[in-house]
Order: sequence, then structure tokens, then C-alpha cells
Amino acid sequence: MELYLDSVDLNEIRAGFELGFLTGLTTTPTFMHRHGVTDIDGMILQLQKMVPILQVEALGRKADDIYAEAHRLLDIGVDPQKTVFKIPVSWDGVKVCKTLVNEGLMVNVHLVYTLQQAYMALEAGATYVCPLVGRLQDQGHDALALVEQCVDCVERYGYLGKIMFSSVRNAEHVRNAVNIGVHTVTVPYKILKQLTENNFTTIGTEQFFEHTHLMTVKVRDVIRPINPLVTADTNLTETIVKMTEFGFGGVTVVDKNNKLLGAFTDGDLRRLIQTDGRDALKKTLADMQYKEPITVNADALLNEAHQTFCKSHVDTLIVMENDKPIGILDIQDLNENT
Repeated sequence: MELYLDSVDLNEIRAGFELGFLTGLTTTPTFMHRHGVTDIDGMILQLQKMVPILQVEALGRKADDIYAEAHRLLDIGVDPQKTVFKIPVSWDGVKVCKTLVNEGLMVNVHLVYTLQQAYMALEAGATYVCPLVGRLQDQGHDALALVEQCVDCVERYGYLGKIMFSSVRNAEHVRNAVNIGVHTVTVPYKILKQLTENNFTTIGTEQFFEHTHLMTVKVRDVIRPINPLVTADTNLTETIVKMTEFGFGGVTVVDKNNKLLGAFTDGDLRRLIQTDGRDALKKTLADMQYKEPITVNADALLNEAHQTFCKSHVDTLIVMENDKPIGILDIQDLNENT
């Protein structure tokens, strides 16, 4: 099934055709009007340089007018091998369609709302026949049934024309097009972007990234460059100031020989104030009782740190290298890096 982009927005077109597999671009005078295009011919020539196939309107009320417009576009430089002339279905439209096809040109008979219209376009040799699904559904019609009938007509009678599913309003329409077996679908950029999206896919992908990160990145690669060290003789007031300066929820406490004693956290601070009140501020870190410090080696993988967090139920790990504390790994740092 061919996939066209339905747009005249240059940024959308550049982004869409970076995919590398779109068949071409469909445009309408309405799109150009909405985007403030004043030099229609200039825009057509610019678009043709950007895309493999360009479908562009050849508008006229009578067959002679439509024919003249198609040839005027050829005269200004559109490539007959890369251009499909779009013609609204009508008596004159199918008449000139046959003439242009006989000249070796490609034609899209569009604005099709009935099977009879599609049949006349196919008989005239239209390269594409384009029912408008969204517009038909807006009017309460069974648009999908019509498209299915058009596809069946092509297959049953061996027409060379392709049924183009257009007026796509949502990603479900594209699913409908695939199920019906249309030959071509033309899709607005915002719908095109949605065709690869699914919440379960997003969740699964993020899990893959998270687990890969845990198994390949070392602790030293994610710790912050600040090593929040304080000595045991530091008083509590100064410790609070240091914690604020460091930007951590805790500090690493060492003795005068730089030997690790433990960690003092904002949780410890709250508990101390609850028991000692303002008198707590008179104490130094040497007055505290420290549990066995929970550490992780700087060269350990994040997966090991993650397991340590889970087992110990703490919020910070002291990062060690050569028996010296070189930093703190906060559980939030781990989350932000996975």
C-alpha cells in the first residue's frame, strides 16, 4: 500500500520525507490558502523538487479549462513523470481524465462520494480514485463500506486505477485502510506521527533503556562532582549550612585521618531535633552515633547500587574508592540517570 503525506507545510514535508519511504505528497488549494500561499505556481515547483511524486490540482469548470490548466502547469516546468493531476469527479472531469491519460499523464479523480462516481473514474482510466472518508462520515454515511466497494470494483474488473483512502482524521482510519486493502492512503503529518506510537511500546522501550543503563554504567559516571565531606568536629549548625551548600540530603562524616565514620542525613537531623530540641544545635558530629555506613564502590555498576538501595531502604550511598569516600549517590540521582 502506497503512503502519501497530505500537507503543504514545508517543515512537515521535510520531516515526513526524511523517513525515506513515502510515495509522494498530496496537496489542495485549501491547504495553500490556509498557509497563506500567494505564489501557487512557485510553491508547486518548490514542492516538486522535495518529493518523489506530487499530486496537484488541475482545476477548471469545463473539460477544456481543466485540460488547459494541466498543460499550463506542464509549461511552467512540472515534471510529467512525477506529477499527478487532481481533478474533482464530474462529467467534464472524467472526460478530460481520459484525454490526459491517453497522453501518458497521471490523474487522480477525487472528491468521490459514491460508487458510481468511482466507477466512472476507473472507466476513464484514472491513475487514482479518491473517496473522502472523513467527510463522508461527517455526513453520517458508511464511508468504509464505500471504500471497500471501490477496492472490490478494481479487483473484480481488473482496473488499473488505485483506490486512495483520503480525508484521514485519526490513526484508526489508517488501520481501516490496511484492513480494507486500499492501494494508497494519504495522511496528515500529525496522524503520520501517531502511526508508530503506542503507550505499551513506550513503556517497554523505557524499561529496556533503564535496564541497559543499570547493567552498563558505573557509579562513578553518575555521581555529582561535589564530595560532601565534613569532619567529626564540625558543629551541627555548620553541618546544616554545608548540607545546603552541597545540595545533598546528607553529608559524609570522616575523622581527622579522613577515615569514614558514617553518614549524617536530613532524616537524622529531624530525629535529633525532635529528641533534643534547640540543644541539638550545640552538638558536633562527633557526638552522634553512626550505624555501619552503607557504601558502594565507584566502579560498581548502577545495578549493584540499585540492589543495595532496595535491600537497605536508605536514600543515600557513600561512594568509595581505595577505601576513601569520594562522593554520595542519592537514590534520586539513580532515578534521574535510569
